[in-house]
Amino acid sequence: MTNVLIAPSLLSADFINLHDELKMINSSEADFLHLDIMDGLFVPNLTFGWPIIKQIKKHCNKALDVHLMIEKPERYIDEFAAAGADILTVHYEATTHLHRTLTAIKEAGMKAGVALNPHSPVSLLNEVATVADLILIMSVNPGFGGQSFIENSLQKLKKAKELVEKSGSDALIEVDGGVNLDNAGQIARAGADILVAGNAVFKSSNPVETIHKLKFL
Repeated sequence: MTNVLIAPSLLSADFINLHDELKMINSSEADFLHLDIMDGLFVPNLTFGWPIIKQIKKHCNKALDVHLMIEKPERYIDEFAAAGADILTVHYEATTHLHRTLTAIKEAGMKAGVALNPHSPVSLLNEVATVADLILIMSVNPGFGGQSFIENSLQKLKKAKELVEKSGSDALIEVDGGVNLDNAGQIARAGADILVAGNAVFKSSNPVETIHKLKFL
């Protein structure tokens, strides 16, 4: 049995019934709630910003794992901290001064994460592995939920695990995109500590049970 951390992605939730969706998350064994913030520039989609996160924080008892898919994320670190983000992840591809950005996130009182798009090699993180609290491997091209898992992501997860171990980093490895009950075990064995799951959870007939199955593979 593999025990991993689970971060359901709100991107796949029913936003008309958001309060009920949050109650379900609160009653489940989820460890985090994953929030995808998109600006329509870095990725071809728009979602929501910190005003919504402030409201979610009032009704969710899980840690908020906020994933910024926006250009120049360093502009808004303080706003997301004030909104209640517990983890703030930025993309390697979206910020010019990554070390400075990760440091600023931590100084603002949050855990600092760095995400890699599918085309970006893990080696790009060699110099910041000990600064990051979380390394997010995107296993789909970011922007939309419901995509299929990119198989090469398994090799990237193994390389990320090697990087963390060799550098002495305490960073957790997260994977986001196409995670479901069929491939979650393989993904965890490849090195993932945190599984982000959107459709697999929110579109299932029993989301609480699905979260349990994902957590105890």
